[in-house]
Amino acid sequence: MTLRLYVPRDAAAVSVGADEVADAFEAVAAERNIAVEIIRTGSRGLLWLEPMIEVATAEGRVAFGPVTEADVESILAAAASNGAHPLRLGVTDEIPWLKRQTRLTFVRCGVIDPRSVEDYRAHDGYKGLERAVTLGSDGILADVKTSGLRGRGGAGFPTAIKWTTVAQTQADQKYIVCNADEGDSGTFADRMIMEGDPFVVIEGMTIAGIAVGATRGYIYIRSEYPHAVEAMNAAIVAARKAGYLGKSVAGSKFAFDMEVRVGAGAYVCGEETSLLESLEGRRGLVRAKPPLPAHHGLFGKPTVINNVLSFAAIPFILNNGAQAYADFGMGRSRGTMPIQLAGNIKYGGLFEVAFGITLGELIDDIGGGTFTDRPVRAVQVGGPLGAYFPRALFDTPFEYESFAARDGLIGHGGIVVFDDTVDMSKQARFAMEFCAIESCGKCTPCRIGSTRGVETIDKIRAGNKTAANIAVLEDLCQTMKFGSLCALGGFTPYPVMSALKNFPDDFGAAPRLQAAE
Repeated sequence: MTLRLYVPRDAAAVSVGADEVADAFEAVAAERNIAVEIIRTGSRGLLWLEPMIEVATAEGRVAFGPVTEADVESILAAAASNGAHPLRLGVTDEIPWLKRQTRLTFVRCGVIDPRSVEDYRAHDGYKGLERAVTLGSDGILADVKTSGLRGRGGAGFPTAIKWTTVAQTQADQKYIVCNADEGDSGTFADRMIMEGDPFVVIEGMTIAGIAVGATRGYIYIRSEYPHAVEAMNAAIVAARKAGYLGKSVAGSKFAFDMEVRVGAGAYVCGEETSLLESLEGRRGLVRAKPPLPAHHGLFGKPTVINNVLSFAAIPFILNNGAQAYADFGMGRSRGTMPIQLAGNIKYGGLFEVAFGITLGELIDDIGGGTFTDRPVRAVQVGGPLGAYFPRALFDTPFEYESFAARDGLIGHGGIVVFDDTVDMSKQARFAMEFCAIESCGKCTPCRIGSTRGVETIDKIRAGNKTAANIAVLEDLCQTMKFGSLCALGGFTPYPVMSALKNFPDDFGAAPRLQAAE
């Protein structure tokens, strides 16, 4: 009897020894004459337990973790006899941290072989595309609208409006562009889905192509993600070979093909127009809008630009029905959000759940508080341009409008936790410094404002005319917020002002600014 083992090849697992563990299983099994089949999957997202390996049993897949090379021999013995082991976590699907999730986008991540079209199809893959082929453009657009899907890249713009605009724009060529330039601190969902379930991104982009009349797609991946680049390239080749990309998608009249393009490390290229400039072979500079990319995008043609999680949500919607997706969430935030817990947190990883869960539940209950066991002082939601929320705001529901009402943004769903040793004036300075380094330089508020911001915060931290310089900083933030050409300069004031507002003592200021009610 062959023992089937699942070992992740996700970058997070590889970074802590997953490749070595896989090699050790092969070596020990050969030495002891045990027949094993090792399937390299993505990660399930329980990052504090990586490498987490799974063993196929009669009761289901059983997890062990975190596993080292030294544990391999004893795990093989326990797996062969179905015996106890100190690292045995039980049936994977019954692990409480996983069981509490609502996995729609990440349902296959960590489950399937990301290189196998057959495995993807065996887990409901390409069923959405097969239905999309029968629906055609109008039917797909209607489903996307009913689902309430909003862009998961940060802005939360309704996906159906963007797609419909491109569909209604006349042109001899249209494009689908996937923004996989995931540069926000504390975010890793795009990388996880590309490494663990790349076909879902390909399927989502293909459905988008059918919906708007585009025949060509590009996925722009940051250069810091070599594992994701490799996984996506392998999946594209496999999808093309299986007939899901090319002149006749799934045997239909629709044509769609795509390729990977690798970025060169510029944070600003996560902004859609800067990304287009880079795709066209130029320096990543932000374009003025209008014209919108939906009218005049890549190579001057109508272009749909969404991020990885947006496209990855599409196959579920088309396969299970728009209403099934819309039934999750609250208010105008429909469906689920893959939330990434990072920073000083006990249980960091990927937690997909319907919109509406509170920030406090995510940090204290799901995340288990800080790794240092010190009190949580602040959390930053939405990457390096996201606001800092104190514990007083932990009752905020995780959804677009609730965060906006408290001068925050959920962005790409990344949460970074800080304990009570953090200096918030230093964090505010980092935001301005980050903007100064990453600015494309095209507009004055961002280029000059961020540099002056660093200088002004340095004066405040040195106790130099504190009140006057705080007033200058506030005025500077207003100029950047409303005068910058793109979100880099426009959102940098969020972390700065929230730090000043919620943690005034760190700036030597009187607590005159009150937290939002």
